[in-house]
Amino acid sequence: MSTLRLIAQFENALRDYHYSDTAKQILADTRLVLLVGATASGRNTAIRELVKTDRYHFIISDTTRQPRENNGVLEQNGVEYFFRTEEEMLAEILSGEFLEAEVIHGRQVSGISMRELEKANKEHKIAITDVDIGGIQNVMTLKPDAVPILMLPPSFDIWQQRIVGRGAMAPEVYKSRLETALRIFEAAQNDTVLHFVVNEDVVVAARLIDDLANGRPQDNQAEQTARLVLDELLIGTRQKLAELS
Repeated sequence: MSTLRLIAQFENALRDYHYSDTAKQILADTRLVLLVGATASGRNTAIRELVKTDRYHFIISDTTRQPRENNGVLEQNGVEYFFRTEEEMLAEILSGEFLEAEVIHGRQVSGISMRELEKANKEHKIAITDVDIGGIQNVMTLKPDAVPILMLPPSFDIWQQRIVGRGAMAPEVYKSRLETALRIFEAAQNDTVLHFVVNEDVVVAARLIDDLANGRPQDNQAEQTARLVLDELLIGTRQKLAELS
């Protein structure tokens, strides 16, 4: 996989990022759910369930990476992502027109353009999207009424089965995905803002997300169960990475 040509410019722009006044107004007027999760946690499947209700608008992220195949099907522009050039994304980041953007693995930049939130607002729907754990704090600072949710697989073993089920990947890519997952799990362990949803059944998980989006929190038992699952995922991921070292 190629590295970013403009990585230094992206890092500088994101380090000193400022939202435009237009972006701030759009964000204030839009209900927003943020889903965080490791590879194969089921975020996109849950989002599809919620979009079916016609009460949610899926925010399609922009990315500088090339389309890839998922289960033998090539991703399409405007469906899974908006595939942008580095120059296009950098210009809009410099103009403050992104909700959040992250340099990922040093190989791509992905983020949420404000034009997608504007679509949700005009349709009177709840905006929902998947984001990197690094973007949560920035979004919550600007929009404290956003609902951030961490999607968790029900166990480490089931999670690994789901990753394998997505198709073959190079060993270095697999290791990179585990490292990213570990960063997410470790950040979530001490986070006091994130809600946790264990994705054992996608229909149930979607209902739980909808409850949280509409101000109906989970009971204490569900939260405690999710914490135990997170602990197991942390242990399993650390052990697997140690085996790969």
